[in-house]
Amino acid sequence: MRKYRILLVDDDPFILTGIGKDLESSGYDVTPAKSGERAIELMESGHFDMVITDLVMGRIDGIEVLKTAKAKNPQTMVLILTGYGDMASAIDALRLDADDYLLKPCEPDELKLRVASYFERLELKRKLKLYETILPVCCVCKKIRDDGGREPGTGKWMTVENYIWRKAGIAPTSTYCPECAAATKKEIGIA
Repeated sequence: MRKYRILLVDDDPFILTGIGKDLESSGYDVTPAKSGERAIELMESGHFDMVITDLVMGRIDGIEVLKTAKAKNPQTMVLILTGYGDMASAIDALRLDADDYLLKPCEPDELKLRVASYFERLELKRKLKLYETILPVCCVCKKIRDDGGREPGTGKWMTVENYIWRKAGIAPTSTYCPECAAATKKEIGIA
């Protein structure tokens, strides 16, 4: 299993140490940053799957960290963790595409649960993205062949609606199912 990289940003050394150790004990690769400035330097020189950032810090705050993370890679999850939470700051963070917002102090198990849930969703998105490039769809009847867990080319054909309903967000490619290929050949006079 791949080891996910988390950038943990907070100006409180106790938070960096405590949350950092909790997440590392769950198998994540955690990089601490004691300021927004340092977080931005680290994001410019490397990739992170997730950024957990304090909201209120020195010159560069959590909102700037959020904006930088999303500008660098919109897929990066950003979780705002703050002791100064109010409705306005939560709304601002969510409008800027923060993926989650937690108030300090938060339960370690709650944070670990949210992080694990995010990485499950991330893996699903990555798999769906892969399927988008290789998914066969009949260009006549629009049935999709689902080869999941089977030898390629031997999967069951189903309607696009059923497939998309189960695996939302797929942009399929076009092809023919065996029945439509035979009907089309017959129609244009190719035996």
